[in-house]
Amino acid sequence: MAKLAKLLPLVRGSGPEDHNQAKVLDAALMAFLDFGIKRTSMVEVARRGGVSLATLYRRFAGKNDLIQAVGLRQARQLVDEVDAAVQGPIERDASAEEQIIALFVAFIEGLRGNQLLGRLLKTEPEIVLPYLTVQGAPVIELGRDYLAEFIARLQAEGKLPQYDPLPLAETIARAALSLALTPQTVIPLDDPDALRQFARDHIVPGFRIL
Repeated sequence: MAKLAKLLPLVRGSGPEDHNQAKVLDAALMAFLDFGIKRTSMVEVARRGGVSLATLYRRFAGKNDLIQAVGLRQARQLVDEVDAAVQGPIERDASAEEQIIALFVAFIEGLRGNQLLGRLLKTEPEIVLPYLTVQGAPVIELGRDYLAEFIARLQAEGKLPQYDPLPLAETIARAALSLALTPQTVIPLDDPDALRQFARDHIVPGFRIL
């Protein structure tokens, strides 16, 4: 069986969209939020996007392709948000501890603040849960590879010792996904300052800062 392409490069390469594509994906997202995925038709997306049904089908062969495009866009937006927290010139000059805290908080807040994910978990869990649990390997891979890339950069900058970043990266990715799926926790997710302190006390030590 052929090996599947890595998801992180696919997500990063999924945009930005041209104006018409962006309008259609915006329309699809709003329809999914209003009606859910099952009740959203291609006709409704075409109407909201201001395109003909024929044009919509020229861009997306079917509803599953449209759902995948919206999902890739949502993933890219999360990656962009986390990048913004740690990749700017000022952020990259920060200590390893501060970068780790910023990344963890951005990762958690991005997952928990995703409107589509929240909507589907409440109203259509049978659609989304398999892709986040028993079939969740691609999602875990995305978070793991992003975090491993982040750790490798800090190692190259001499801010972390050399070690295999993948086990730690996967542990954190799995923990973040669990918090998004099951928000009932003693971890102070709704208090940004307390969440930063939690990360300082419990997440940072795992990175073995020099």
